[in-house]
Amino acid sequence: MFFGFDDPAFLGSLSIYDPDALAYIRAVEIADSQELEPSVRAAINDFVIGCKTDATWNAIKACCILAGARTLNGALTPLVGTAPTNYNFVPPDYDRKTGLLGDGTTTYLDSNRAGDAEALNNQHMSVYVDTASTATNAYIGLGGDTGIYRNTALNAIDVRSRNSIGGSTGSINSIGFMGISRNNANNFDARTSGNTVIINIVSNSANPQNTTVFARQSGTSLLADARIAFYSIGESVDLALLDARVTTLINAIGAAIP
Repeated sequence: MFFGFDDPAFLGSLSIYDPDALAYIRAVEIADSQELEPSVRAAINDFVIGCKTDATWNAIKACCILAGARTLNGALTPLVGTAPTNYNFVPPDYDRKTGLLGDGTTTYLDSNRAGDAEALNNQHMSVYVDTASTATNAYIGLGGDTGIYRNTALNAIDVRSRNSIGGSTGSINSIGFMGISRNNANNFDARTSGNTVIINIVSNSANPQNTTVFARQSGTSLLADARIAFYSIGESVDLALLDARVTTLINAIGAAIP
């Protein structure tokens, strides 16, 4: 066994662990070369079980919990999907409680999830922002037609889904969970600061490039100096339900770590 998995107390509790949560926990602990706290393990397990209860889990196709793990390598271990490609983040950029800090110049993640992997009208993105960017930046993006941006000109969060024309919602300095979700051609949902609004903008096309985190597109523009603790990409979801699960997860991780 490996890194605490031969501990009788842990082995005796395996029956309460979801198999997907357990596989992720094991992968993180291998990447970290040490075990997680029992309360961090429990927070992850509760998140996965909760998403399955909400019928959200199967819609998540790429996801990283950028908090909780003991190392940057552990944090970049995917909960779902392919591991992201790390561009220029180094261990001091990572905080177990609050996530990964961008520098606004060179650091970003390529999710390795193609923008057209989901159907045109069946798509979501979300992030959990611990610290807001200081300029017009992308928290998560897919070219200029899908993403969540801090927009100083709008003095708001700029949200786009399958169209280069965006809508705005929330305060420019909003933090916490942010998401977009489209399940039809005519409009999409956007959520910031615990509120979901409907953005009446039609879908045009699905960009085939990879979605990037901390950047709008392959690190070429709008790189964010935010601190981000979670991201997800996939099919349409109920944003309020996902918000509740992600926010509980990040708060539980923060409370669990000394």
